[in-house]
Amino acid sequence: MGRSGGGGPAILLVATVLVAGVVVCNGKLKVGFYSKSCPTAESTVASVVQQFADADSTILPALVRLQFHDCFVKGCDASVLIKGGNNNAEVDNNKHQGLRGLDVIESAKAQLESECPGIVSCADIVALASRDALAFTGGPAFDVPTGRRDGKTSNLRDADVLPDVKDSIEVLRSKFAANGLDDKDLVLLSSAHTVGTTACFFLQDRLYNFQLPGGRKGADPNIPERFLSELKSRCAPGDFNTRLPLDRGSEGQFDTSILRNIRNGFAVIASDAALYNATATVGVVDTYSSMLSTLFGPYFREDFADAMVKMGSIGVLTDRSGEVRKICSKFN
Repeated sequence: MGRSGGGGPAILLVATVLVAGVVVCNGKLKVGFYSKSCPTAESTVASVVQQFADADSTILPALVRLQFHDCFVKGCDASVLIKGGNNNAEVDNNKHQGLRGLDVIESAKAQLESECPGIVSCADIVALASRDALAFTGGPAFDVPTGRRDGKTSNLRDADVLPDVKDSIEVLRSKFAANGLDDKDLVLLSSAHTVGTTACFFLQDRLYNFQLPGGRKGADPNIPERFLSELKSRCAPGDFNTRLPLDRGSEGQFDTSILRNIRNGFAVIASDAALYNATATVGVVDTYSSMLSTLFGPYFREDFADAMVKMGSIGVLTDRSGEVRKICSKFN
């Protein structure tokens, strides 16, 4: 899900369903957690996200990636926002390379501190901002259970567990399973790549240093020849900075095009391509990329929203655990 690159202890999955219009929650999180203590919490976050998106629309997929990177390292506790003075905080890990959106969260936090001091956690702001960013890209609108608290640790090496673009499908499935996420969640959450771009840095090995038989190195032989030429024309050897869409031909629209591209061999990064390398995930890709799915289900947008809520519940801290930071980049 993020570009470069999870395990987390004490996984707490929170199931939220709608029964006759009534929100039912299992666990400590609930929809509308701040309805009395800070009624403007969700609208304030949405307003800040919109302001940043008006200035730079690329911040929207970046905010979704930020939540993924937060939740996959010791749970959704905003530990990725902490800035250490000696490059030893979680965010300093190379697997967080190119991570953006921290300023959006800090801006929303500052406004909420003026409206409701000490009430809204940074972890909840990350989850809400990600939800709003998806909606602003044309993705599904959905309720996010809130009530998370912020973690009190942030260590460089903790982020080593993040999924990586070079991971095999077996490793990806294992890392998702370690966080209570199944094969369907893996495919659905990877589908967030329907919007956003990646840097050529993450394609260099796939295009030029892929391990081939006989000790040779070259391009991944699974890339169709015409697509390989296209990628190489965009990402020359040693080019780390040029950016290209993750969803070829449909990068500005939230849809299932990313899954059809994966199915047809046009996945840009190796971890997306890997989804078509195992029977368990091939079936999920085929199901959601089928036109019949839009008519008869399973319904991609609804299931994607469910997967986001499920991911946003990994390892959450609630009640007296953790804290509510005053500044998201600093412990209290």
